[in-house]
Amino acid sequence: MTQVETHDPSRKLSATLVSVADSLPGESVMLRDLLELIGEQGLLLLCIFLSLPFLLPVSIPGVSTVFGLTIILIGAGVTFNRLPLLPRQILDRPLSTDYLKDVFRRGASIIERIEHLIRPRWLVLSGSAAINFFNGAALTFGGILLIFPLGLVPFSNTLPAIAILFLAVGMLERDGLFIVMGYLMNVATIIYFSALAVGVLLTGESIRSLIGQ
Repeated sequence: MTQVETHDPSRKLSATLVSVADSLPGESVMLRDLLELIGEQGLLLLCIFLSLPFLLPVSIPGVSTVFGLTIILIGAGVTFNRLPLLPRQILDRPLSTDYLKDVFRRGASIIERIEHLIRPRWLVLSGSAAINFFNGAALTFGGILLIFPLGLVPFSNTLPAIAILFLAVGMLERDGLFIVMGYLMNVATIIYFSALAVGVLLTGESIRSLIGQ
């Protein structure tokens, strides 16, 4: 496979996504193939790719676990400033090429709509190893929220995926505003999950009350 050039701020992110989609070979692709395409320096770009399938109200069950674990390991690598060690079981899992191409192209159209808003700013939030420790931890936490077993609940994967997308874009493009939005989306996900838990508890109490009457 021909390696796609590592993304740089002078090239539109949507164009990079389309370039990777066009480079995907065969009927199925492994995460190992994606890493080979974008290179090890494109791990944040890989996080963006892995978040794209979940920008729908309900995502495909099972995929969130594999993608979420990959994002967790990449986030841990960013946190501790070292390349992540990805297990072979994750790297060698086959994924439909047609599905990925569709996701990346649709994702490129989504990114294209907000691309004019992305630019280097608030550099204090992306310009040092100390702040990247916290950014990497936030990215890791987004991956943890993504693998919660709530795939059939609307927006349960979408909210953490948006957090991951914002954080990865912010770090990749050195845009502190997007990094802050990523943190806020993590908080919004926690609030949403907490509201779901409270709703389940209240429903359970109501059912017990009805049965007890």
